[in-house]
Amino acid sequence: MDAPKSEKPGNEEDILYKALGALLLIKDKFADEFDDLYRKASASKEDLEQRLDQTKSRAEKEKSEIEDRLKAKIRSVIDEMGLATKEDIEELKQMIKTLKKS
Repeated sequence: MDAPKSEKPGNEEDILYKALGALLLIKDKFADEFDDLYRKASASKEDLEQRLDQTKSRAEKEKSEIEDRLKAKIRSVIDEMGLATKEDIEELKQMIKTLKKS
């Protein structure tokens, strides 16, 4: 006696089509996930660039403020020490020229 066949003719073909269908579903799912990750990475890159620009702007503003405070402090020290400034020297030169003409 022959062993009974549990598979129907063409059953392998059905299994093959089902496997291909499952593979296509998996491929589509991975493609969707990849697209989602790509969009998130792009958004993160844009966000990072925006934050970097903001940080640069803030750093430039703070640098400018520090320079202004430093200049003011140096002027204050020069005034306290009684040192002549460029403007003082130029004023004296003009006074000397005027006196020489007289």
